[in-house]
Amino acid sequence: MDSERLEGILLGGKRRYTRLEVAERAGVPIERATRLWRALGFATVGDDEVVFTDADIDAVRTTDQLISSGLLDERLEAPVARTLGLHLSRLAEWQVRMLWTLITETGNLGEDDAQVVTLVERLLPELQRVQDFVWRRHLAAFAGRALASPEENLEARTEAVGFVDMVGYTRMTRRLGEGELSAVLESFELLATEVIADHHGRVVKMIGDEVLFVADAPADAAEIALTLTERTAADAELPEVRAGLAAGRILSRFGDVYGSVVNVAARLTSVARPGTVLADRALADALADVPGFAVRSRRPVAVRGYPRLHPYVLMRG
Repeated sequence: MDSERLEGILLGGKRRYTRLEVAERAGVPIERATRLWRALGFATVGDDEVVFTDADIDAVRTTDQLISSGLLDERLEAPVARTLGLHLSRLAEWQVRMLWTLITETGNLGEDDAQVVTLVERLLPELQRVQDFVWRRHLAAFAGRALASPEENLEARTEAVGFVDMVGYTRMTRRLGEGELSAVLESFELLATEVIADHHGRVVKMIGDEVLFVADAPADAAEIALTLTERTAADAELPEVRAGLAAGRILSRFGDVYGSVVNVAARLTSVARPGTVLADRALADALADVPGFAVRSRRPVAVRGYPRLHPYVLMRG
C-alpha cells in the first residue's frame, strides 16, 4: 500500500519536522509543546525524529493563541488536551474499524492499494463535515442552556443524575460469543442514547453494560429511567436493567460528572432489584407532586460510603 500518500492524507501533509523544530516555528517553549503532545495521548518521540507536519505547527500555535487571548486558562491546557485525546482516539479507532469492514466487504477492494487510498481520500472530508456538524449541534444545545441561566455556575450546578445498568452482564459474557455480545451492547447503547435524548437528558458516558446520564429536570430523569426499564423488559434480546437516580449539586468537568450525588446514584443502582428504579430522598421529594410518578419509601440500606442510605422505589403514578 502507498503508506506515504495515505499518511499524508490523514496527517494533512508530509512529516517534515522534529519536535524541536515544531516548537521553534510555533514560537512555543519545547517543554510546553511536549506536555501538550503527551496530554493528547501520543507517544513521546526523540528530539531527532522527523514525525511532525505543518498541521502540528498550526495546532501548537493556535493553542498558544487561545491561551494568550485569555479564552483558555493555561492551567486547563493539559486537562483539555487529555479530554480531547481520550475521546477522539476512541472515535478514530471506531472509524478505522468501520473503514476496514468497508474495505474487506467490498469485493476485491482490499487487494487494490490505490483504491483503498482513494477511498480514504474521498471519505475523510465527509467524516470531517459530519463531525463538525455534530459538534456544532451539541455546542448550540449546551450554549442554549448556559445562556438561559447565565448566573449559574456551569461547573457546579443542580441536576439529576442516573445510572442504568444491565443485570447479569458478567454471566452473559461467559455464555455469549463475541458477535452476540457485541450485538447486545450495541442494542443497549442505541436504546439508551435514543431514550435519553428523547427526554432531554445527556449521556455522560457508556461503561460497557452501564450508562451514566444527567438531566436538568428530575421528571426527565425519572422518565428516562422508567422508560429504559420498561423497554428493555419488553425486548427479549436484552437483559433486564436496574436504575438509580439522585438529585443535587454536581461538579461537571471535561465531559464527566463528580460528587456525592453521582456516588449516591451509583450506590442505589447497586442495590436495586432487576426491573426497578431507586431514587434518593431529594429526587423523590422533587417528584412528590409531579403527575404520572409515584414513590414508595424503603428501609435504609448500608452501602460503601453510606451506612444509612434511604432509597425510594420509583413507579408510574
